[in-house]
Amino acid sequence: MTWLQTIDLRLLLDLLFASALGVLVLGRVTESRTLWLLRGYLFLVAFAWVVQRYANLPLTSKLVDALVLACSLALAILWQGELRRLMELLGTGKLGVLFADRSHDQLASGSVSVLTEAAGRLSQARRGALIVVDGGSDLRPEDFLNPGINLDAHLSVDLLLNLFAVDTPLHDGAVLVQHNRIVAAGVILPLSRQGLHRHGTRHLAALGLTERHDRCLCIVVSEETGTLSLARHGRLERPITSSRLHDLLTDSLAPAPAGRTVAVDTPESRG
Repeated sequence: MTWLQTIDLRLLLDLLFASALGVLVLGRVTESRTLWLLRGYLFLVAFAWVVQRYANLPLTSKLVDALVLACSLALAILWQGELRRLMELLGTGKLGVLFADRSHDQLASGSVSVLTEAAGRLSQARRGALIVVDGGSDLRPEDFLNPGINLDAHLSVDLLLNLFAVDTPLHDGAVLVQHNRIVAAGVILPLSRQGLHRHGTRHLAALGLTERHDRCLCIVVSEETGTLSLARHGRLERPITSSRLHDLLTDSLAPAPAGRTVAVDTPESRG
């Protein structure tokens, strides 16, 4: 009997497919804290499998299974937006989105400068604004309450200032930026339920979208105070300066360094 005959083919395929799935999932995660949680969960699942298969420890096996179940429920709550998005992609058959290269979705340095300058000038004029920057979430019209008006225009400071002029019909909605272009204006976003008494409508809309789509950034300018804010991962950082906004947008070009947190939710005046 050769050594090849002693190998359980099903076990080999099981390990191969499980390893490939783990590498695929870990490769799609860029946020450091999320990566740590996922690594810990996968390690726990692997440990439970080893205990069940190779160790005759019934009580330990039951305890590990209960721990895996508890962690699964906790992650389902923490990542409900991402899991909902995954099910939507699987249900619509858009599997290519899961494997697509996201490098072309990242903000170019010129786009960062345009967005920063436009937001700074809107803040100085105390002109309310909401800009959605899609960094790879593949936003579709059905992700919004109202998809707005299609533009597909070159991203420029002057156009952003005109879109948010008070006497224009589109100034109350959001502007959607994808692939470094202005795709639509007058977009109505779903509102978040968190901070209902602390934030205005624009901030709630920014939180509502970024809660569901982790690759989106929302720049908010308060109409009452001119305060600049940035929403990401369902959290709001405010108030921020134009230079701070530039740094945060620049950080979106690459994965955040390990241990670094960007978004902080602080109670400020309503926008």
